Amino acid sequence: MILEAIIGSHAYGLATAESDVDRRGVFVAPTEAFWRLDKPPTSVEGPSPEQLSWEVEHFCRLALKSNPTVLETLVSPLVEVMTPLGEELRALLPAFLSRYAVRAYTRATEMQLSRAGRNLKPKQLMHVVRLRLVGLHLMRTGSLDITADRSLLAIRDGSMPWDDAVAWAHRLGEELANADGPLPEEPDRARVEDWLVSVRRRAL
Repeated sequence: MILEAIIGSHAYGLATAESDVDRRGVFVAPTEAFWRLDKPPTSVEGPSPEQLSWEVEHFCRLALKSNPTVLETLVSPLVEVMTPLGEELRALLPAFLSRYAVRAYTRATEMQLSRAGRNLKPKQLMHVVRLRLVGLHLMRTGSLDITADRSLLAIRDGSMPWDDAVAWAHRLGEELANADGPLPEEPDRARVEDWLVSVRRRAL
C-alpha cells in the first residue's frame, strides 16, 4: 500500500453522525507478478467495511478518465497511509487534471439531475451541487479542492426548498458550461505513463 485516505463526506467536511467512513487506497503489485498467466487483481475490497484499494496501474487509468472518486483520493486531507511513492502519486495530480475532468463531473451530475422530481434523494442532490461547485472551481483555477461549506447540508436536511436547490444546481451547470480557465484540454498521459514505468522498475 502506497496511499490510503478517507474520502466522501468526512473529507468534504459534510459528515453527520450517520456518515460511513469510506477508505480508498492504492497498492503496487510486484512487477514479476505480471509475468504470470494469472495477473494481480486490479482492485481489492476490505478488510475494513467501505474500504477499496486499486492497483496503481488501474488507479492511473481511472484518474486519466477523471473518475471523481479516484481524483478525490489524491486531494483528501484525511490521509492515513502515504509512502514516498504515495507522495509521488499525489504530486502527479496536475497531470490528471484537464477540461476532460470538468466534463466528466458535468456528465455525472446531469445523470443525477435527470432524476429530479422522481427518485432523486436530498443527499444525492446535495452532492450534485457539491460536485458542480468543485468542477467550477477546478475550471476557473486549475486546482482541485473537495472541501465544502457545511451550508450544503441544508439541501440534505430539507431546510432549503427542493425547487431552490434544483435551480441552484442548474445555474451551476450553466456557469460550468461557460467557464474558462487554465486547464489543458487533455490530461498528460505521457507523464503519467513515465511515472508508472518507473514504479514498475522499482518494484522488480
